[in-house]
Amino acid sequence: MYTIEIISTILEQKLLKNNNNANEINELVYDSRKIANPAESLFFALQAARDGHQFIPDAYQKGVRNFIVSEAVPFFTDKDDVNVIQVDDPLAAMQTIVAFHRAQFSFPIIGITGSNGKSIVKAWLFQLLSPDRKVYQSPKSYNSQLGVALSLWNLNAHYDLAIIEAGISEPGEMDRLEKMIKPTIGVLTNIGLAHAQHFDSKTQKLTEKLKLFTGVEALIANPAYIDDSLVPADADWMRWGRDATDDIQLVETVIHINSTTLHLRIGEEDKTCSVPFTDKASLENILTCISVLWYLGYGSDVIVERITGLKPLEMRLQLKKGINNTSIIDDSYSNDLASLRISLEFLQQQNQHENKTLILSEMEGLTENDKFQHKLVDLLNTNGINRLIWVGKQYAWLDRLAIANKLVFTDTEELLKALSDLRFAEESILIKGARVFQFERIVQRLTLRSHGTVMEINLNAISNNLMAYRSLLPNQVKLMAMVKAFSYGSGSFEVANLLQFSKVDYLTVAFADEGVELRAAGISLPIMVLSPDRETFRSLLKYNLEPEVYSMAFLNEFITFLKEENRRDFPIHLKLDTGMHRLGFFPSEISAAIDVINANPEVRVQSFFTHLVASGDPSQDDFTRMQIQQYEEAATQLAEGIGYTFIRHVANTSAIVRWPQAHLDMVRLGIGLYGVDMDHTMGNLEEVSRLKTTVTQIKELPAGETVGYDRKGVLKRDSKIATVKIGYADGYLRRFGNGIGKMQIGSQFVATIGNICMDMCMLDVTDVNVQVGDEVLVFPDLMQAAKDIGTIPYELLVNISSRVKRVYYYE
Repeated sequence: MYTIEIISTILEQKLLKNNNNANEINELVYDSRKIANPAESLFFALQAARDGHQFIPDAYQKGVRNFIVSEAVPFFTDKDDVNVIQVDDPLAAMQTIVAFHRAQFSFPIIGITGSNGKSIVKAWLFQLLSPDRKVYQSPKSYNSQLGVALSLWNLNAHYDLAIIEAGISEPGEMDRLEKMIKPTIGVLTNIGLAHAQHFDSKTQKLTEKLKLFTGVEALIANPAYIDDSLVPADADWMRWGRDATDDIQLVETVIHINSTTLHLRIGEEDKTCSVPFTDKASLENILTCISVLWYLGYGSDVIVERITGLKPLEMRLQLKKGINNTSIIDDSYSNDLASLRISLEFLQQQNQHENKTLILSEMEGLTENDKFQHKLVDLLNTNGINRLIWVGKQYAWLDRLAIANKLVFTDTEELLKALSDLRFAEESILIKGARVFQFERIVQRLTLRSHGTVMEINLNAISNNLMAYRSLLPNQVKLMAMVKAFSYGSGSFEVANLLQFSKVDYLTVAFADEGVELRAAGISLPIMVLSPDRETFRSLLKYNLEPEVYSMAFLNEFITFLKEENRRDFPIHLKLDTGMHRLGFFPSEISAAIDVINANPEVRVQSFFTHLVASGDPSQDDFTRMQIQQYEEAATQLAEGIGYTFIRHVANTSAIVRWPQAHLDMVRLGIGLYGVDMDHTMGNLEEVSRLKTTVTQIKELPAGETVGYDRKGVLKRDSKIATVKIGYADGYLRRFGNGIGKMQIGSQFVATIGNICMDMCMLDVTDVNVQVGDEVLVFPDLMQAAKDIGTIPYELLVNISSRVKRVYYYE
């Protein structure tokens, strides 16, 4: 048990404020939005994109009384019920505490690093070792400086082996991770291009990653990625590869349509097994897993049996549309306390439905671990769950849950038989189960079907892109996020929920109907409507939507309506035209607008803004300066004229980066949030959406044949043609026909042939190994695809049809 006194001793720091030395600490928290057990939480005021000290009052209000800070906090001055420790670096303090905690356990810890494959190797090893070991794995992709610390904090004496994933993006980071993890067995997956921009060379990158293995007893790695000189001196090196000198040798691979037969030499024995994978990365990851099992003493027969049972893992939490207007959160590949906490946090972000259901399976450690049961009960009781459907043993602790609607099923089969009687409708449903329970069958029953083309939306990427832009802003500058046009094709409430959780200050939509939809989905943030009209006035009032006001005629018309409705002080956003010449008052009209606003208390100026025409184009910088100057003069005139302050904003996505002097009170983040760097000024944006389809049929045709409507696709050689499930009705524009469009199958790029059809198109796959059912990436390079047809990425994104199923995932 840790108390705040023990924590201060570990950190060698005195308590600045000392209310209760014996206060037990069970949770390390850094985000005031994610506090489930405040009485036993220690809050770390981390310095990141946003200063954690700003959220101390929120954490205190939620019941937290233990804090780690790096600066004086005036909020604590009159608080006598808190424990406060001041350190130089709260994150380093957390890592010190966790390193001490990790040192209390002597069971083996497998540390995994590499450029790719870390998470899949971790998940597979968990699956392979769980039949006879009590295994802990770090949740999801918790491999960063913060993620590793949070992962290790969950270690306890119940386990007899742990698997911890570690990732770095810059030199120097691995030293801190190694001090926490102290792995006994090291696993290197591979060395590739990920984060390469932060390292001088591939050798430097490898050297930095290998710091994780400084004190390991054994290292598992392919000699193709490492040589003898880099292996720790006292470590056994378990080699795998195609060389006869390797400990695990891949003698031969026989690739079939959907599987591969592996001919292996494990130790001195020749073995054969079949796995449901054909790609090189998966086969490398399998060999890594075989090597770990062999090092841990498993016999070759057991290894082959378990490897043969491996299945493809969908390791991402996914948000899908379900039957009867439900939202399905699919996290059915693993189940432990740490990953359940993450999933429940995601469930709480969902505001589109009032009711929340959790379908949860048995998890390792519940039977004999009372403390584990106590933590699970606290977690379930503090997350607003309306209905719990439990699959597993009937435990006494289930009666301690403060959830009125509880159902218990002994196994998945029993639940599946009862599924149609449970009446799922108008609710968010989190499906969280250990792999052995096969909850994917429940997901299949509850989700809506799609036609094979999906747009995957990476919610982590949106969050990370938001933080990247926030890091450029002073703390007092507000942020308005653009979610118009279906969030640039990325979704509606799904994206807005994340932005609301991330505490952006404003959302912007193009039309009132978009705002109404967000309100219906539980979005409470202020929403600005860019294109309101007379027909939407009543919706603006009913749903508290704030209109852009762009002309004298519109201003007068809206005021007349407000008088009829007996409304006062309704917020409006005044638009100034400084050069876009689309909508807005000219500077010469501001004086008249002031007179109207002063004479009519029905409206109040909430913000005043303009739109920069070319803020990302250096050749137009003089024009941009002129726009900013015109705006500032008009803003001063407006403030003096109406006698009160308002939010000032001019900076769009490009200006956030290039024009810091234009940040003012608020900035408007648009396309950059969705991972498109139009000006190539942000080196750290992440891809948000991936449009994918599948191969429906493959035909072999002789030279001279034609493909598609109007016989535009003329074959100049004997060819292999694949039909894929996407056409112009899905948003794949006809301009991509006849070789202009390029898609990706595996690692190969293929071109369209013939005209694009309404629901399908054809690809020339003559030189590619393709099978029916193979996944196809429609836009391997969104910027290049836009350039190829003479447009911009905006057009491609917003044209993706609503009939294309959106699948949201969170890693």
